[in-house]
Amino acid sequence: MIRLDNLLYGVQPRATRQAVVVPPPWDGRLIGPVVTDSREVTPGSLFVALAGERTDGHRFLPDVVARGAAAALVSPVTLAALAPDLAAAARPWRLIEPTESALLANVPPEACLLIAVDDPLQALQRAAVYHRRMFTPTVIGITGSVGKTSTKEVVAAVVSQRLRTLKSQRSFNSDVTLPATLLGLTADHQVAVLEMGMWAAGEIRFLAALARPHIGIVTNVGPSHLERLGSIEAIANAKAELPESLPAEGWCILNADDPRVAAMATRTPARVLTYGYAPHADVRVTDVISYGLYGIELTVVYQGAQHRLRTPLIGKHHAYTALAAIAAGLVLGLDWEAIAAGLRAPGEQLRLRVVQSQTGVTIIDDTYNAAPLSTIAALNVLAETPGRRIAVLGEMLELGAATEEGHRQVGAAAAQTADWLVAVGRQAQTMAEAALAAGMPPDRVAICPDNESAIDLLNQMIRSGDCLLIKGSRGVQMETIVAALQA
Repeated sequence: MIRLDNLLYGVQPRATRQAVVVPPPWDGRLIGPVVTDSREVTPGSLFVALAGERTDGHRFLPDVVARGAAAALVSPVTLAALAPDLAAAARPWRLIEPTESALLANVPPEACLLIAVDDPLQALQRAAVYHRRMFTPTVIGITGSVGKTSTKEVVAAVVSQRLRTLKSQRSFNSDVTLPATLLGLTADHQVAVLEMGMWAAGEIRFLAALARPHIGIVTNVGPSHLERLGSIEAIANAKAELPESLPAEGWCILNADDPRVAAMATRTPARVLTYGYAPHADVRVTDVISYGLYGIELTVVYQGAQHRLRTPLIGKHHAYTALAAIAAGLVLGLDWEAIAAGLRAPGEQLRLRVVQSQTGVTIIDDTYNAAPLSTIAALNVLAETPGRRIAVLGEMLELGAATEEGHRQVGAAAAQTADWLVAVGRQAQTMAEAALAAGMPPDRVAICPDNESAIDLLNQMIRSGDCLLIKGSRGVQMETIVAALQA
C-alpha cells in the first residue's frame, strides 16, 4: 500500500519532481495492491496499464474502473487511442497529471484516478524506488537458475519467526512484479525477501538498484535461459550481478558446491557465507535422510556444532533450500530454535505439491517450470515413492544449444528412477531414446505428441496406488494433465 501523495510524487521523473499536497477528502488515502491484470483488480487496487505482446492494458480500463480500482497509471496518448469507450464506465473517473493534486478537491472520493505518466512501467519503477527509500528493512535478494521461489519461501518462513517480513508473492521477480512488491513495504516490516529473475544481462543489476538488498543469495547456475544468453558463463555473469550489487556491510550467501556460484565470492564487496556439502562450506550438511513425500531430515554443522533439523520439503535436493534459509537466519542473528521452527513451516507457495486423484493415484505436481537439474531432482523424489512410478515429462524450454543433451540427460535419469516414462511434446523422442539406451524396457516407454494424447493414455494405464510425477516447462502447460487426472 502507498499513500496517494507519495504515489503522485514518486511517479514523477526524479529530475523534475514537484511537491504534492493532496486536499481532503483524498489526503491520507492508501492505494494498493498493485496489479497489471485487470482480472485481479479489487476495490482500492492500483492498476498499471502495460503494453504486452498480444494486447495493451489500456484496453481494459473500463473493466478496471468498474471493478473498483482506486487508481491506474496510464499513458494519455494510448488511453485516447485504445479506450475510447471509457466515457461509458460504470463508475466515475478522472484523468489527472501527478502535479495537479490541488484539482482533487473537485473530484468525488469514489472516483478512479487515472494518473497520466510518460510510461506506466517506468512510473511504477520510479514510485517503487521512492517508496523503498522511505523505509529501512533488511532486504534479502535471491537469484539462481532453479530454486529461487522455493528458497524465497523457506527463507521467509525462517526469518519471519523473529522478524516482521514482507516477501514476494508467487514468483514475482521481474522489473514489473518486484516494484509491485516494494510498494507493499510498510514501516512495520523489518525484512523483505525478494526473488530476482532475469531474461537478459543487466536485469538483476537493475532489480538490485530498485530494491537495494543487504543480503544476496545465489542458489546455482544452470542452462535455464541459455537460449537467450548463449553460454553458461554468460548466465553466471548475469547471476553475479546480485553479489556485485551488495554493500560492503552486507552478506553474500553462496552455494559452495556450485563452482560458478562459489567463484562469485571474489566479485562481491560484501561478507561471504557459504553453504553446501563441501568440507569448506561455512554452513555444512553432513547427512540427509529422505522420508519420501513426508520430507527430509538433515544434520547441519556450523562453527563446530551439529544441529539435527526436519522439514516437510520433499526430496534430498531441498537440503540446499534449507541450507540457504539457515544461512540467512544466521546472518540475521536468529537462534536455532527459530530456524528449526521456520524449516518446519516453509510456506504455501512451494511449487512441488502432492495431490490425490479420485481414483487413488498420487500425483507429484511439479508443473510450474522445468530444467534438467530440477527435473532430475524431481525424478529422485519419484524414486523414493511406493507403487508403480510413472514419469510424465514434457519439454524443457530455453535451453538453446543444450536442448538435446538436456533432454537426453532427463531421459536417462528417468530410466534409473521410474517404472514408466511418458514423454510428451517435441522432445519426447529424444527423452524416449535416452531412456531406452539407459535400459528402460521398450514396453515401458510411451511417446505422446501433446498433452491431450498423454491424458488419454494415462487414463487408460493408471490404477489405484500408482505415483505419477508430472513436470515440464511453464510454456507447455503440463498442469492441464494434472487437472484432467484429478477429475
